[in-house]
Order: sequence, then C-alpha cells, then structure tokens
Amino acid sequence: MTDERKNETRFIFVTGGVMSGIGKGVVTASIGKVLQFRSFNISVVKIDPYLNVDPGTLNPVEHGECFITEDVWEFKPVPDSDERIYKISEIDQDFGTYSRFLGLDMHPSHNITSGQIYLTTILGERKGRFLGKTVQIIPHVTTIIKERLIEISRCENLDVLLIECGGTVGDLESSIFLEAFRQIKIEYPNRTALVHVTLVPYSQAVGQQKSKPSQHSVKMLQSLGLNPDIIIGRSEKPLADDIKQKISLYSNIPETAVISNPDLKVVYELPLLFEEQGLGDYLCEMIDLKAKLVSYNEVTNYSEWVKMINIYKSANKTITIGMPGKYFNISDSYISINDALEHAAAHQGYKTELKMINLSEDTNVGEELSDCDGILLTPGFGERAVEGMIQSAEYAMDKKVPFLGICFGAQLFYVAFCRKYLGLKGANSTEIDPDTPYPVIDLLESQKVVIEKGGSMRLGAHKIIVEKHTKLYKAYNQKEIKERFRHRYHIQERFITEEAKQKGMVVSSRDETGKIINSIELNREDHWMVGTQFHPEFKSRPYAPSKLYFDFIKACITKKAGNN
Repeated sequence: MTDERKNETRFIFVTGGVMSGIGKGVVTASIGKVLQFRSFNISVVKIDPYLNVDPGTLNPVEHGECFITEDVWEFKPVPDSDERIYKISEIDQDFGTYSRFLGLDMHPSHNITSGQIYLTTILGERKGRFLGKTVQIIPHVTTIIKERLIEISRCENLDVLLIECGGTVGDLESSIFLEAFRQIKIEYPNRTALVHVTLVPYSQAVGQQKSKPSQHSVKMLQSLGLNPDIIIGRSEKPLADDIKQKISLYSNIPETAVISNPDLKVVYELPLLFEEQGLGDYLCEMIDLKAKLVSYNEVTNYSEWVKMINIYKSANKTITIGMPGKYFNISDSYISINDALEHAAAHQGYKTELKMINLSEDTNVGEELSDCDGILLTPGFGERAVEGMIQSAEYAMDKKVPFLGICFGAQLFYVAFCRKYLGLKGANSTEIDPDTPYPVIDLLESQKVVIEKGGSMRLGAHKIIVEKHTKLYKAYNQKEIKERFRHRYHIQERFITEEAKQKGMVVSSRDETGKIINSIELNREDHWMVGTQFHPEFKSRPYAPSKLYFDFIKACITKKAGNN
C-alpha cells in the first residue's frame, strides 16, 4: 500500500453499541457538519453488513426507506473482466440524512454492503485473481474493504472520509468491517479516529442515568482490538457529569471526549451542540487537521446554519398532512418525505403534524382524512392497501383537499380519476390486477424483458420536460428539471382522451422522448392536485426545501385558512 500512503485523507469511523436505531446516521452527519464549518472537504461512506448487494429489494418495514441517488453506478465486482455488471442507485436511508445535513450528492459506491464485498471476493477467486492463495477473511476480504475506502478518499481528494458501520458492535456480520477499521488505524497512525455511539438509558426506578450498557459495549469493541477515541452518549437528557466521568474511566478516554447527544426538537441543531462541547476542535487535534480559511457558503457556514435552526424553532403554527399508505410499522419508511414536508412547512412558518394512516380493509378513509389540511399519497409496491389508497385520491377530488401523489401514489391517483370521471370500472395497474379490463398503469417498455428484481427498475436522475401553464411549472419555474426515479410501471397515455382532458386531466411533464409521462395534475383553479412519478423529496434540504413540496404545503395552508 505504498502509493496509498501519499493520500493524506483522515478517516473517522463511527460505530454503534447497545442497540440499533440510536441515531448513528445523524451523529455521523453532524460530525461531518462541524468539519464543514472549518471548510474541510468531506464525504461519507455507509457500511451495511447484510448480504444484499443493495437495499433495493428490502421491505421498508424491515429496513426503512430506500434512498435513490442522482447517479446509477455500474458495479463490476471483478474489474477488467467479462463479469456481469450490477446497476446500483438504491442505497441506505442514512444517505438521505447525510445529504440533508451536508448538502452532498454522494455516489452510490459510497454504500458498501457485505454482498458487494463477498461477490468481489468469490467471483475474483473464480477469475483467478488469487491464484496459489488460500482465500481468507484476513487478509483478502479485509483488503478489498480497505481498497474500496482508500479509492473513494483518493479519487475525491478528501480531507476527511467519515465511515459509518451499520448495526451494533458484536454483530457477527459486521466483524469483517471492524477488522478492516483496526488495520487502517494501524496503517495510518495519527490520521484516524473511532467514534462510538452508545445508549445511556435513564432508570425511572432509581432516578438516574446508567452507564453500564456503554461500559459493556466498549468492552465488546476492545475485544475486537479497537478502543474508542470518542464516546457519544445517546440519551433523553444531557449526560450528567458523574456519568461522563464514569464512561471516561471505563473507556480509557479523557472526560472531554465523552460527548452528550440528548433528544432535540430540531435534529439539525446537533452540530451546534457538538460545537458547544468542543468536539470539532478535539477531533481536528486528534487527527492532525490544520484549520482552513473559512469562506461563506449557506451550507457550510456556521452562522448561516444557526439562522436556519431559528427558522425551525420559530415555526409556531401547525398544518396536518394525511399520509395514507402501507409501511407505517416503523417511522423510517418514508423519512425523506417526512423531512421534505417539514422543510417546506418550516420555511412558511409552520410545523407539520403527520397523520400516518396504515390502511387496511377496515379503514374508513373519509373519516381518517376529514381533519387533514392536505393529503400525500405515498410510494409503494404490491397489492396490499391499494383500494384504500385509491379511495384517498377520490376523497381528495371530491372534497378538493390539496393532494400530492408520489410514484405509486401518482399512479393510483390516475386509477382513481379513470374510475371516477371516465367510468372505467375495474381500471387498475397491471401490477395489482394483471387481468384488469383497463390497464391504465402498465409496465414500461424497457421493463417488459426484465427478469431479475434487483437493480433493474428505471433508476436515478432523469431529465424532465415540464409543460408551461401547469402547477408543476409554477412550482419549478423551469422548462427542464432533473429529479430521481424508481419505478417499473407508468401511466398509459392512451386513456387520456378528449373526455379526460375536458374533465381536468393534464399531463404536466414527460421524459425527453415524450413517451413517458412523468407527472399529472388536475386543471382546477380552486384545487391543487398533482401526482409525480419522480421523487422530489430526495433533493429537499433543510435550508432549501423542494419547490414542489413547498407549493403543496402552500396550498394546504390556503385550504386551512379557508376552512377557519
């Protein structure tokens, strides 16, 4: 690795202990933010130890939202060979968090899975890349992991690469990655830091925070040859001084390296809290980063970030958005949509109250939506809850409730329109009913020859041609935009007859060929109803809300004012 030593990138590893779901992604993004405040060029890698090549085939209820990138990566497990290519644009939801905090559009190669690493190892062995060697976890698998990380840091000329390892220390499947971290720490002395995020629970019975789970987690980490440089304690309230002292004592780190991460009403405030505790300066000293000249930028400037936080804190009115869907068993299923709604509302002085309606056959859709100022019909796949979603779109048309349908939600809006206004009884998507007499939603032409499920949809960012004098054009004020897609099925234009147009159906955008409808809307002066095949939420930022979500919330606010 002689050439790699010329690379001056610093590496910050983020691991988690005690339990999953304690906010490692937000911590990683917040560490990146405090480094951006110092003008360092940074990026993030997320390691997911599962054996899937990417999370594209995972149920959102099991793993949360699937984030879509701008680019589609042609992953070739064995470079310079005739081995097949895997197209990847579906990556872990934490990249949404990184993007919103850091203003970065990261390449899908930044999401490393065990599936990718083992594919590279096994297919490489079959191609003769390890001739004469007994292929083993150490050194062969760990070397592949290290090479991926070094390649990213070098190609992007980074000052710092943050690497978050998914799961919890002690998980069997993450051991290969933690071993790679251990080796990098040895190979690059004074240029690495290990940040360990642990849970510090509060015991109601004794009325105090407890450090024992963190102590056990650190011991588990140490048994793998790793000692944390910084402990970040996730808790309901700021860490008490005696708890900081105890964690410091048992973790062999200074008390100043024990950082508090309490519950916050505005999650984007965490970088400021880290700054107050001196985390940025401590990290820079540890990995020998010299201060840079700070230039103005709304994304990386500290004072601008403070101003933005104040926008969220000062929002003092509430707007209620109904979200009928099928993946509400966990809160992360639609996290980018939730955040895009929050961004758009905060910049208009409002907080969002999201009414997540987990549809079933027994759901009274009208009753559930009656107190909502707007309806967002969510993305998804498959047959379950579809009729309830179609009823939700019909309710929006009847009651003239502001409506935004995203992807599957836009398709079902079209189904509802065809049934309600064109009399096409039984109209449906062929995904839901292959024998429907009116296949108003059907497979894209490019999808009709596709057999495999993974990485085979229409993915990534595509150019969109927007029709003037539409609600979509009013939102973006641009003839051409780029947004991200993830779909196999699309709206069939042959059902948009003169009758459909007279009853208000408008095609507001298409792809460059003109053959794929990218969005529809109703031509009503007194009703904002839009459906997009694309996902504008993936580009929404806390300092720059999605323009389409902004106009949707604006219509909801107008509707609410009219009802009062």
